[in-house]
Amino acid sequence: MAACTCGQVRLELAGPPILCGVCYCDDCQAAAGKLEADGASGEFHDAWGGTPYVTVRDDRLVVAQGADRLTGVKLRDGAPTTRFIATCCNCPVYLKYRPGWWASVYRARLGPDAPPNEMRSQTRYARETDRLPHDVPAYRGIPLRLFARLLGARMAMWLRPGP
Repeated sequence: MAACTCGQVRLELAGPPILCGVCYCDDCQAAAGKLEADGASGEFHDAWGGTPYVTVRDDRLVVAQGADRLTGVKLRDGAPTTRFIATCCNCPVYLKYRPGWWASVYRARLGPDAPPNEMRSQTRYARETDRLPHDVPAYRGIPLRLFARLLGARMAMWLRPGP
């Protein structure tokens, strides 16, 4: 179960995540800046500009409560990523990349039940890269491991749809 800060928006996640990671790409950092400028709380990114997330298959994420309180935010017209914000507490909840078959829930939304972080990607964009924690593997770009997991999830959706 994932929830916004005030608990009026709740997500149900079924099955294991595709990946738990932190993304430092320039798009995630620009979005964090925009969301904060619009009044969102800062708990959705780390001190180095990274966005901790838990990525799940689309068919394993359900907005169980408060769908009417979610609004989509794009950095610019035509951007492939939409970040969904709970309007009740101005809290970023998850993001959806189109045309992908996955969604990434902001890790903070899962609270103490969040699975452990597995990797850091796009670290070449991180602030103070020499100070990044060395707790998990870090990649300057997008690692093959991430693509492999996403493709594996897609194949599993074709072969075994649903949770």
